[in-house]
Amino acid sequence: MPRSQNKVASHRRRKRLLARAKGYWGARSKVLTVAKHHLDKAGQHAYRDRRRKKREFRVLWIARINAGARLHGTTYSRLIAGLNKKGIEINRKILADLASRSPEAFAEIVKFANA
Repeated sequence: MPRSQNKVASHRRRKRLLARAKGYWGARSKVLTVAKHHLDKAGQHAYRDRRRKKREFRVLWIARINAGARLHGTTYSRLIAGLNKKGIEINRKILADLASRSPEAFAEIVKFANA
């Protein structure tokens, strides 16, 4: 009796894997084993970078807040310390947005934090 290979399921599995690799360059999108390796690597990068993204945005927000604060004669650390002393809980994302898009509102926050 010949061995059963379940061709339908294995073909569907390969097809699904190659569909996920669509758009990759050369053999990465055509050859099963090459595509499999590159999909594994892509998944590793995606997993790592979902965490890295949070760090990078925080660094960006802090740089924008610091630039805005220095325009008003203070530094990032003094501004945050002043906000904490006053009990104002405003996150860095919103502060950075205010610093870049609404300088007059940011100036009021800086004035209040330093008072």
